[in-house]
Amino acid sequence: MNMFDAIKTRRAVKSFNAQFVMPEADEQQLFELVRHAPTSFNIQNWRFVNVKDKALREELKAAAWGQAQMTDASLLVILCADLKAWEKSPERYWVDAPQAVRDYLVPMIGQFYKGREQVQRDEAMRSVGIAAQTLMLSAKALDYDSCPMIGFDADVVGKLINLPADHVIGMIVTIGKAAKPAQAKGGFIPQAEVVIENTF
Repeated sequence: MNMFDAIKTRRAVKSFNAQFVMPEADEQQLFELVRHAPTSFNIQNWRFVNVKDKALREELKAAAWGQAQMTDASLLVILCADLKAWEKSPERYWVDAPQAVRDYLVPMIGQFYKGREQVQRDEAMRSVGIAAQTLMLSAKALDYDSCPMIGFDADVVGKLINLPADHVIGMIVTIGKAAKPAQAKGGFIPQAEVVIENTF
């Protein structure tokens, strides 16, 4: 499927075929593709918790108020971010760049993030959001369906996955084969209302 069609046809599917098992090759391709999602300063601060354990999935389902996609989808991916990725050996993010580029950019990472906790959190959520869309569109291009989820108790989910103290959860994305179609789109507000030229 081409990307334009993937964008137009991607929907939040709530009912997945629980019997379908995604081939390992497709799963690996999705995780390779999502790593191409951009991050500020290339800090690659997203972390993708791929939950395969069925018992853990059941516990996560309870933390998501019983939503069936938590257990029925082929993949359950908890998208997290490392708030302190910027200070964890930042030179590795530019290891393949020319030395002049490394010398210029690597020191800038710390200068931008140090002591700015709100910026660190904002950046984490931006990174997770971009990654989630990349993951969902990649899934659609591979003929899979997905559902972005924020309907869960993040504190409980964090405990269940042993979330490190310097990480945050952005959202969950479930991926698989739809058991029934998603609801039709509710409609769009006018483009003129959302596209502002120059100033409000």
